[in-house]
Amino acid sequence: MSKDWTDFGITIPQGKTGEVATTCPQCSPHRKKQNVKCLSVNVDKGVWHCNHCDWRGTLKSGAEERSNPYAWTPKTYRKPEYRPEPQPESGSLVDWFAARGIPLEVVKRNRITIGKVYMPQLEEEVNAIRFPYYRAGEVVNIKSRDHRKNFRMETGAERILYGLDDCAGADVLIIVEGEIDKLSLEVAGFLNSVSVPDGAPSPKAKDYTSKFSFIEGAEDFLSGFQRIILAVDNDEPGKKLEEELARRLGRERCWMVQWPEGCKDANDVLVKRGRDTLRECIEQVRPYPVQGLFDVADFSPQIVRLYDNGHVSGAKTGWPCLDRFITFAPGQWSLVTGIPGSGKSEFIDALLVNLALAYGWTFAVFSPENYPLELHVQKLAEKFVGKPFFGRSRMDRTELDKAVRWVNERFTFMLPEADELTVDRILNLAKIAVRRKGIRGIVVDPWNEIDHNRPANLSETEYISQSLSKIRRFAREHDIHVWVVAHPAKLRKEKDEAGRMVYPVPTPYDVSGSAHWRNKADNAVTVHREIGSDDSMVQVHVQKVRFKTCGKPGVVELRYDYFTGRYSDPEGRTVRSIGGNDECPY
Repeated sequence: MSKDWTDFGITIPQGKTGEVATTCPQCSPHRKKQNVKCLSVNVDKGVWHCNHCDWRGTLKSGAEERSNPYAWTPKTYRKPEYRPEPQPESGSLVDWFAARGIPLEVVKRNRITIGKVYMPQLEEEVNAIRFPYYRAGEVVNIKSRDHRKNFRMETGAERILYGLDDCAGADVLIIVEGEIDKLSLEVAGFLNSVSVPDGAPSPKAKDYTSKFSFIEGAEDFLSGFQRIILAVDNDEPGKKLEEELARRLGRERCWMVQWPEGCKDANDVLVKRGRDTLRECIEQVRPYPVQGLFDVADFSPQIVRLYDNGHVSGAKTGWPCLDRFITFAPGQWSLVTGIPGSGKSEFIDALLVNLALAYGWTFAVFSPENYPLELHVQKLAEKFVGKPFFGRSRMDRTELDKAVRWVNERFTFMLPEADELTVDRILNLAKIAVRRKGIRGIVVDPWNEIDHNRPANLSETEYISQSLSKIRRFAREHDIHVWVVAHPAKLRKEKDEAGRMVYPVPTPYDVSGSAHWRNKADNAVTVHREIGSDDSMVQVHVQKVRFKTCGKPGVVELRYDYFTGRYSDPEGRTVRSIGGNDECPY
């Protein structure tokens, strides 16, 4: 007996055919906005997909069940139907574009229409301008915009760059922030431009990875251009978009546009100054700053931000007592050391979880000592949930599913083949992760697991110096933070104040190989636990902080929970600085 929509709790208005948007019986009752129509249904084909909870299925086969909920599966996208009906030579659509300097022939060539669209923000159908997103002559997505500047993309459709087909065979690519800006450049004679699908991230956004989901699908397309002009908006969100695009696409091939005074974007220039001035702006671009020589004009926005806001510290660790002594800024690298069993890897994992939760950071991790990978995921999941994997108080299956999906979003694991365990290979993999996932941090844990077959003409000191210089350059070029875990050389026990024989706290100079570990690191941290004492108390010795805006040397104690792998900021514990006032002004 064949099933109908009511068997699955799906409500379809009577007489509706084709594509229908409705509420999802799986997630809508549990959401704040219960009336948002997040379920996309094709009545004719008998299939459905929820854009919110990913529930999907068919009338023939029923709801889809996955045997392995964590297994990677190729993304499948819905391709919307789009029939660009012939538009009249006059009317609201023509007038709207004419007011923005876009003539009718440009509107027609791009097959832009106006029609009724369901707008989730309003929970009703409204008249909206529809911009079709083409790839290889096929409509892949549609962006709709109403007169109140509400936007929506098609549910379940792929996010791609707007204007892809116009750039075939071009040597230079221009990237703008919106469809109107792309059309404005066409008026000025530039077809070789594309618009990002979701605009710029909010200046206050901590996690904006979804804004750049188009990059992975456009990797081959983007790699074909030696020169990319970033012609985004001249405001704070636009600058954030520009910086992230340059970081992911490679600063060395990016160029910047300077809009005239009083103009925010390409369309502003077209309307206020005309097509010739807009063309001059694109022809007079300047290279994006890279490591090397700079003019003051290259970093004048940073000077203004510094003047307005003062020094900005790095990302806070999540432990207030430790934040007084160290924060972690992009473009730097930190040495983490400590005797075996002191908890260096556990501390790094807990730090990464805190940074991911607080700032939306993502990471690429080389940690062969945490192999097999499922054990590393277990540790990260325990820190995320705050419950152990096993035992009476273990996390339940729902918490496990949430944790594993979160780890999958935030962490990429690097494990090259045995014959490729080199610094260069790890950095090459990390570069791919920057481009695809926008990672903000890399962990190398530990240094001695890397293949260090240095050339015969290099001493160990010279080799370490060159390797650490590569890591520092990589951190600066890609605006990420790198943590390198390195073991100290063999230490001799010493008598403490109580007369016990204990290991001294290692310093960066004790790390095996070279004093360059101390000299080249931006920050140096030692994780130390006194063997035989309270195992739950861990000392964190901040022994070097190159930039005072990020902290100062000092020592704190954190309490370690063996069952969850979490660290806490214990109340009543003393915190001391090393040299100088205990109060940090930054």
